[in-house]
Amino acid sequence: MAQRTDDDKAPAVTVCVIAFNSGPTLHTCLEHLGAQTFRDFEAIVIDNASPDPGDTAIAAGFPWVRLIRNAENLGFTGAGNQGAREGRGRWYVLLNPDAYAEPDWLERLVAAAGRHPQVQSFTSRQMVAEEPGLLDGLGDVMSITGIPYRGGYLNPDQGQAREGEVFSPCGAAMMIDRTLFLRLGGFDEDFFCYGEDVDLGYRLQLAGEPTLLVPDATIHHVGSASTGGRKSEFAVFHGTRNRFWVLFKNTPALLLPLVVPLHLLALMLIYARRENRPHIRLILRAVRAAFAGAPKIFRTRRDVQKLRRASLGQVAGAMTWNPRDLSGRRPVIRPLRPLR
Repeated sequence: MAQRTDDDKAPAVTVCVIAFNSGPTLHTCLEHLGAQTFRDFEAIVIDNASPDPGDTAIAAGFPWVRLIRNAENLGFTGAGNQGAREGRGRWYVLLNPDAYAEPDWLERLVAAAGRHPQVQSFTSRQMVAEEPGLLDGLGDVMSITGIPYRGGYLNPDQGQAREGEVFSPCGAAMMIDRTLFLRLGGFDEDFFCYGEDVDLGYRLQLAGEPTLLVPDATIHHVGSASTGGRKSEFAVFHGTRNRFWVLFKNTPALLLPLVVPLHLLALMLIYARRENRPHIRLILRAVRAAFAGAPKIFRTRRDVQKLRRASLGQVAGAMTWNPRDLSGRRPVIRPLRPLR
């Protein structure tokens, strides 16, 4: 069971789990969270107006969890920002309700923060819950085509994980300095769900803030349990639309003329595959929605670019330019940059 803290003493870590019809995965998630060897944390479960009352009942069965019931579904983005505002810990940890943490997961993340006091963003080693030995992700990678992906996704775990810098944290199991998260604006609530972690990671890159992969901090992830699966209409629409918004909002001006055409070309190649053809109309609708929302995103872009501290070369260098990385979903882990 997680340790309760005195009202006058803030915990070191706030763990936020955002639930929406999460069913039995939420119960398993909280069981694993309660078994952590690191005890100085508070746990918040935000029930995002689940139509099924089961999520509320499950969370209520763990008395050390603070349950927040939303009257409407704020999406992962809105609830994620809500958790950061409600939390008291220096470190803000997001954990998906279908992610099952190893007992030393939090301990390893906090230890990495101690070893690297100038790093303020960390991500976990993710394994596929149903298939031991398969990677679910080693941090997020951004390709020069503007297509992000989880490094190593569905590849065999061959020990390629090493501590190092990745493009962005994966929102399924990440830790970030809560003050930094709020200062950068948290998640973009226009995204609602999907791509919000890459958008945040891109803003971290622009601000000169690295994200460190902690390979011995491990979770086992089911994946898209609350949204009907990775190929559901919800996931395909929001994922496609939001990828464009990530580029429009964050990509330095000199890179935009290169990245946007490459992104459109990559999208056409991906959805020309036979298994993706049933989604063509949905993809076109998502592209139209992306460009319809572009004026608002470009207004947001002005504020984002004001936060930029990284050079064009540093931003471009944080991406992968190797097409084989994208096609093979290969992890891209670089040595941690020198920090002042």
